[in-house]
Amino acid sequence: MSPRSPLHIHFIAICGTGMGALAVMLKSQGHHVTGSDRDVYPPMSTVLERQGIPVSQGFDPAHLEPAPDLVVIGNAVSRGNPEAEAVLDRKTRYLSMPEALKEFFLWGKRSLVVTGTHGKTTTTALLAWTIDRAGLDPSAIIGGVPVDWETGAKLGQGEYFVLEGDEYDSAFFDKRAKFLHYLPEIVVINNIEFDHADIYGSLDEIVLAFKRLINLIPRNGLLVANGDDPAVRSLLSGAFCPVHTFGFGLDARWAARDIRVSPAGTGFEVLDDGRSRGQVSVPLYGEHNVQNTLAVIAVADAIGLSWKTTSDNLRSFPGVKRRLEVRGVVNGVTVYDDFAHHPTAVDVTLRALRAAYPAARIWAVFEPRTATTIRRVFQDAYGRAFDAADRVVLAPVFNPHKAPEDNRLSIERLIADLRQRGKDAIQLPDIPAIVEHLAERTQPGDHVVFMSNGGFGGIHERFLGALRGNDT
Repeated sequence: MSPRSPLHIHFIAICGTGMGALAVMLKSQGHHVTGSDRDVYPPMSTVLERQGIPVSQGFDPAHLEPAPDLVVIGNAVSRGNPEAEAVLDRKTRYLSMPEALKEFFLWGKRSLVVTGTHGKTTTTALLAWTIDRAGLDPSAIIGGVPVDWETGAKLGQGEYFVLEGDEYDSAFFDKRAKFLHYLPEIVVINNIEFDHADIYGSLDEIVLAFKRLINLIPRNGLLVANGDDPAVRSLLSGAFCPVHTFGFGLDARWAARDIRVSPAGTGFEVLDDGRSRGQVSVPLYGEHNVQNTLAVIAVADAIGLSWKTTSDNLRSFPGVKRRLEVRGVVNGVTVYDDFAHHPTAVDVTLRALRAAYPAARIWAVFEPRTATTIRRVFQDAYGRAFDAADRVVLAPVFNPHKAPEDNRLSIERLIADLRQRGKDAIQLPDIPAIVEHLAERTQPGDHVVFMSNGGFGGIHERFLGALRGNDT
C-alpha cells in the first residue's frame, strides 16, 4: 500500500498529543482521517474539529464502519479495547503511531531525533524553531505544543524532520521504544535516568533502549550527547558515527561558561573545542536549558547554519506550552503551568525559577499522576525535589488504584520528609480546596507553579479566576 494513495485512516485513541498531531499531518496529505477516544476534550478535540477530522466518543466496533484501509493504534490502547479487538478479528491493517510516522513521512527525509529522560520537548521545539527560522522549512513532531503553534506537528517541504524521540513503548503489539522507528541521522541524547516504571524494570533496561538507538545511526550521521551524564557517557564508545558532546565539563566539544540568569532568560558564552564562539541568550531558565541549548547549537552547526543565524533564532524562541508556561499574572501573583512529573524535572524547574527570582516566594503545587510518579520508586527523591520552593501543596495521588498498595507513593510520608527539610508542606483533598488555600494565602510577588503531566482539572484557570474574584 503506497503512503501516497488517498486512504481512510482511523485512529484509536486519537486525542493524545502525538496521535492527534499525526492525524492532522495525514489529513494535510489528503487522506480521510477519522478517530475515536474515551476522553474527547479540548485542546486536541478543538484542533481535530477545526481540521475536519471527525472524532467519536468512546470505543465501539461500529466506528470501523465503513472499513478503513488502515488503523493507527495508540500506545494507550490495551487488549480488550473493543475497536482493537475488532481490528485483530477482521485482520484490518494496523500500525503503531511511530510505525505510521515512519511509513508516511520519514523515508526520504533526514531525521533529527531528540531524546532523553528530561528536556526532550523543549529541545525539540527549540531545534525546530531554529531550523525553521533559518528558512529550511523542516517538518516536526513534538510531544508538546510550541507557543503560537496549534499542535505539536508541522509538515514542511524541507529535507529535515525534527522528532521528539520517546523511549516509551510503541503499542501493545510492539514493545520497542518509539524512537527505534525514526530512521535517525542525527540523534541528541540529553540525559538518561530511570523512568516509566510500568514498562521498564531498571535503569539498565532503559540504557539498553538507548544503546539500540545509537546502533541505528549511520556512519555518516552524528550523535550529540550530554557529556555531563554518566549513563550517556557509558554509551558513546558504541557509536559507529562521529560523537559531539555538550555540557559544562572542560572536555565537552560544546561547552557553556559565564552563565547569567535573569527574569528575561539565560545568557552564556559558548565554547567550541575550547574556543569561544560568542554569547547566546534564550528566554528560558535554568542550567538544564543551557544544556538543551548547547545540543541545538551542536545540531545547527552540523547541518551548516551560521553562528549568527543560530544565535539570533535562539534569542527569539517563544517557548513551549506547559514548560514553565506563564498562564497569567493577577494581583501581582504569577501563575505557571509545568509538565514536570519526575523528581529531577521538579528539582531543576524550581531551581531555575529560583535563580531567576531569588527573592520571590515560590509555591510548588504538585499532582502525582504518571505510572511512575504514583509508585514508591521515587519516594525519597521527591522529598528532596522541592528544596527550591518555599511552600509545597500536594494534590491526592491520581488514580491510586493503578499502583499496588504496597508500592504506592505515600503522600503522608512525603509531607513528613518535606517538613523535616524545613518546608511548609500540606496535602489538600481536591482542586477546590487547593484553589481556596492558595487564594487566601498568596501575595503580590509570589510565583505559583502547578506541576502535573495531566490537565490537573483546569486548576490554573480556576486559581486565576479566584485571584480575580470570580472563581466558580
